[in-house]
Amino acid sequence: MALAYVARFATSAGKLADYLRRKLRERGWEGEAPADISALIERFVEVGYVDDAGYARAKGQGLLRRGYGARRIDQALMQAGIAEEHREDARGADTERRHAALTMARKRRFGPFGSSGPPTDRAATEKQVSALLRAGHPLEYARRLVNAATIAAAEEWVDEEQD
Repeated sequence: MALAYVARFATSAGKLADYLRRKLRERGWEGEAPADISALIERFVEVGYVDDAGYARAKGQGLLRRGYGARRIDQALMQAGIAEEHREDARGADTERRHAALTMARKRRFGPFGSSGPPTDRAATEKQVSALLRAGHPLEYARRLVNAATIAAAEEWVDEEQD
């Protein structure tokens, strides 16, 4: 069952353990000798069927490309049972995180990407900032993008050097 799962899905050791525990519970496994899931997972890691670092990089890059921020990436990886050192690498560099925020603003038509440009009323601005915050972006990024006067200004902010 474990081999079929890793052959079909990219997974982490934590997600595989959760899957196996759930399947054993669903099948009413009440055997006298409990299944040694941790030994099986260790073996899968040894032979390279499960790679938490690779999974974290792929998942993090995928979420960044879709426009999600570091906090949202961290939540997804934590839920998958990824260790902190792998989560830190998967969050991407600051420039990548800014590009992700720009991607989300562009997709959702926030700030200067809206049909009439940046929102003029406070309620619309707060709604857009809140959506960017829920997507995992810092407040500073959300405010800068929503309040950008033009698309060019937003793109310049994304590419400017950090201290």
